[in-house]
This record gives sequence, structure tokens and C-alpha cells, in this order.
Amino acid sequence: MSGPYDDILNLPHPVSWTHPRQPMEKRAAQFAPFAALTGYDDAVEETARYTEERQEPEEEALMQLNAALIALQQREREHPVVRIERFVPDAHKTGGSYRTCTVCIKRVDAAQACLFLTDGTQIAFRDISRITCPAEQPEEA
Repeated sequence: MSGPYDDILNLPHPVSWTHPRQPMEKRAAQFAPFAALTGYDDAVEETARYTEERQEPEEEALMQLNAALIALQQREREHPVVRIERFVPDAHKTGGSYRTCTVCIKRVDAAQACLFLTDGTQIAFRDISRITCPAEQPEEA
């Protein structure tokens, strides 16, 4: 077999005395993949993030929630501290997450169907799944 490069095919690799050979790690890095699709990794991560669906409460739970809201409305001048389990909608996808927090109630507004907290936050009645007063719960030993 004869080809145009037969004269240089079996020559030793040239070694430069002025430019040292690059380490293997750096040589490989120049061939590393680049982010051809900017933002693709973020989009995949966002799609993979888990969100829960809002659960519709049972009739009994709605009655308990209504009773708790009425009791809070009667005690709102005391600014009672309660534990609320609520649904927080996700800003970027459908669904959200359920979170439990201890808050101080400023006002119960039935007309707007929301709770106003002392820190300025508003919580819509439809987002609340449970209200408990920490003082009502038995103390743990």
C-alpha cells in the first residue's frame, strides 16, 4: 500500500525544547463539551422538581376549619398564635407544596376570605387545610 503520507507515517513524535508537553488533564479539557443549549440544564431541573396537587378537603375538615376561623375571629383582639397547615402554590409550575407554620393572627376577614397576620402576610381561606392552637395541644414530656 502506498500513499501520500508514507514518508512521515512512522516518524517519531516531535519534541519541542521550548514548549513543554501539556499534561493529559489539560489536553482533555479542550475537548470537553460546551453548553450548546444555554439554559437547557436549568429547564430539565425545573421540570424534574416535584410539586404536589392541591387536595380538596373533606366535609368534616371544612366544618372544623370553619369552626376554627369563627373562634379566631372572636379572639382576634388577642392576636392569637396558631399553627396553620396551608397550601403554597408554586410560582413556576402547576401545583405547589403544603407547609406548616406558626403565626400570629391580626385579623380574620370573612368578606375577603383571608387571614391577615401581624407580619403583614395574607393567607387565603382556600389555601388553609388545618388550624390548631399550640396551647390546645398536649405538652410533650
